[in-house]
Formats: sequence, C-alpha cells, structure tokens
Amino acid sequence: MSIEVGIWKLGERLEPIGYSRMESESRLESLLADDIAVVDPGLLLIGRQVSTAYGKFIDLLAIDSDGRVVVLELKRDRTPREVVAQLLDYGSWVRELEDDDLASILAAFCVKHCQEPKPLSLDEAFRQRFGSEVPETFNDAHKLVLVASELDESSERIITYLADEYGVAINAVFFRVFTDDGREYLTRAWLSDPETVEARAEAKQGKRPWNGECYSSFGADENRDWEEARKYGFISAGGGKWYSQTLSMFDPGDRVWINIPGGTGYVGVGEVVEPVVPIDEFMVDNGSGQRVPITTLPLKAARHTTMKANPEKAEHLVRIKWLHTVPIEEAVKEKGFFGNQNSAAKPRDKKWQHTVERLAAVWGIDL
Repeated sequence: MSIEVGIWKLGERLEPIGYSRMESESRLESLLADDIAVVDPGLLLIGRQVSTAYGKFIDLLAIDSDGRVVVLELKRDRTPREVVAQLLDYGSWVRELEDDDLASILAAFCVKHCQEPKPLSLDEAFRQRFGSEVPETFNDAHKLVLVASELDESSERIITYLADEYGVAINAVFFRVFTDDGREYLTRAWLSDPETVEARAEAKQGKRPWNGECYSSFGADENRDWEEARKYGFISAGGGKWYSQTLSMFDPGDRVWINIPGGTGYVGVGEVVEPVVPIDEFMVDNGSGQRVPITTLPLKAARHTTMKANPEKAEHLVRIKWLHTVPIEEAVKEKGFFGNQNSAAKPRDKKWQHTVERLAAVWGIDL
C-alpha cells in the first residue's frame, strides 16, 4: 500500500484540506536545498547537482553529525527500478570519497550557492552546523534517500526489500503540498523510521553490538545549565520533537554517559530513574521539603518552553540518579572518544566501547 498523507481542518465538522502534486520536482529540490532540515534537522548540506566520476549528477549530498555521507535523489519521472538503481550507483561512488573529496564538493557548493564571504572549510561548516568537534574521519558509512512528491508501491517494495534483506541503508521520504485559502503547506512522511533503518543496516553489516551503555548529548546554553542538571538530577532536550522524542528510548535502570558537545567533553554518568516527561511535569524539591514543578523555581531551566507555550518545542526532562559528575571545567575529553549531537543514543560505534571503558577508569565506575 503506497504512502498517503492527509490533513483535515478541525471545526464543527472535519474538513479535508485539498492537496496537489508539486508542479515540479525541481521546486522540491530547491526547497530542500534552501533548508535541508525539512528532510532531517541533523544534516549539513554540502553539495547540489554533484558531478560523479560516471558523468551523472547527485541531486543533493549531505553529511550527518557522525560524519556519514547522505545521498538524496529525487524520483522525478523515472521508474522505480531506474531511480533505485541510480541511488545504488551513487552509493558505489560515494563510499570511496575521502575527506578532501568532501571538502572540495563543499567548496564548490559554497562558491555557487552560499552567501558566505569566503567558502567554509569542511571543519568550519561542521562545527558551525553541529556545534561539536569534527570526527576523526568522514564517510565511515553512507545512507541513501529517495525523495518523492509521490511514492508508488513498487518503489516502497524495492526499498523495503533492500533494507530488510540486505541491510542497505536506504529509505524514502515523501512530500505532499496542501492548499487552504491560498496558503500552501508542505508535509513530510518517511517510508520507514530512519533510526530503525540505520540500526538494521548496521546489524546486517556485522557492526559492533550495543554494549548496554547509553549516551546523551547535553546542549548546555544560556538556559540549559549543567550545574542545575547536577543539582536537581536530570538531563533534557527540546526545541523540537526531533530532539526531545529520542529521550523516550531511555528506560529506568539504564546507565547514561553525558557529553557536552562543542569540544567540552564528558561531565557525568548516571542511572535513569523515571522515563522522560515534559518540563511542566518535572517535580523537584524546593529546598523546604516540598515537591514543586521545576518551572516554578527561579532557575535557568525554568526559562525553557513549556507544553502550554508550545507542545512542539517544549523542553523534556529525564530524571537521573547521578553516579558521578564533574563541573564543566573538569570535563573529560580525549582523542578517540565517541561523540555526536543526539539527545539520546545507544551507540554501536567502534569508539563507544573505548569511551565507556576510559571514562569508567577515570571516574572509578564499575562496568
């Protein structure tokens, strides 16, 4: 069954909002090139219409926060077999790209499309986009994404088969335009959950199994304060469901190692006490033995968006029983440590086991 997305206006009765096929795939490509976050906020666009060694052109090329290359190809008017074969062909070329190749692709893209006074280096663009240190190597793995304004059953079957049976990191994302009172709305739907596709691909390719230790990136900023997190026992994320919903993967009893990105390092490890809740529902001791919502205290954390203010961007918190923490100035950062921007992760990266073992030794944690 092909993917279908609908929108209804709420009122005295449901009113369907009409949709239409986007008049051209070129328009969709331009929209995504202008804001690749529409596909995935965890991507950095590095190329558009990238010339390959085979005389073909990749519609959009990006990298994620782990340095993996992502190929995005629009379906246009090609048959399912043609466009999927093209994606696989691009994958065979992309997997051989070295860091300097990616840097050259980005430089050419900046000259043609960016507004920067001078082209950004790959390192600069990565730090600017993700706020974290550049991985030791880019392109340890790659992902393939079919982008379509309509997705047919044949494309779905082929992509699902490649992902399920052969562990190909391939997925499809479907966009539809809705029109209401002269205004246009763009919707997005994935064929399969991206994290599931990625995990299945790693499993099929014989990647390292998960070691049972969890990871969290704590985005310390003007409102999200690490010292408050230490004192009141929590980790948090917000600003959009993409960031906060991953915290739901943590279950009571999970052990989580906390990293502050942007070159700061690891600052603590703790055990999950309660599942994630919106900030409005997170209760803390007010200092007088009373349990009150954290939003009622004069804390930096209380400045974050609540469910009442904006459910989409509300901050969400996970209660943590700290096993060991350090102030930011004593953060542990070493060459070879694992790190990314994910609010929550169960890494299977080859660096993760080393990171956990090294931190455990430094902090005296039993594994």
